[in-house]
Amino acid sequence: MTSPKEVEATEYLKKHKILELMDNLTSMVFFHRPERPREFLIDQLEQLKLSKVSSSVDSPCLFSNANLEAIFGILDPIDHGYITYSQFKEALTTLGIKNINDCPDGFVKDQITKDTFKKEARKALSESSSTFVKGQPVEPTL
Repeated sequence: MTSPKEVEATEYLKKHKILELMDNLTSMVFFHRPERPREFLIDQLEQLKLSKVSSSVDSPCLFSNANLEAIFGILDPIDHGYITYSQFKEALTTLGIKNINDCPDGFVKDQITKDTFKKEARKALSESSSTFVKGQPVEPTL
């Protein structure tokens, strides 16, 4: 039987997306292996805070534009300049993206360009790694 305190704690963690935040931060530390992990984490949290108040700043993310270009290159080895929607959807799913645009640019011709792939991936990765709910006020700095 779950106690009221456990239910309250679970609700709090869900509401503030704490588990997602910790997963993202831990993954970034393992991926980047910075010499100064505390400073790296502080930088990531500051970037997260900025991304909350400014739509022009992306949330911290494991995948850079170079990573996304490499993925696209794997999917388009002959360099047609586009991939199919099926490839697009599978790639984003593999990256852990759940909310995939059903009709990205090029969908009608079944030709998703590298720019569209990167734009859609960055947007979805930013949303999935934001670990905050849009519209919540930023908490004051101590």
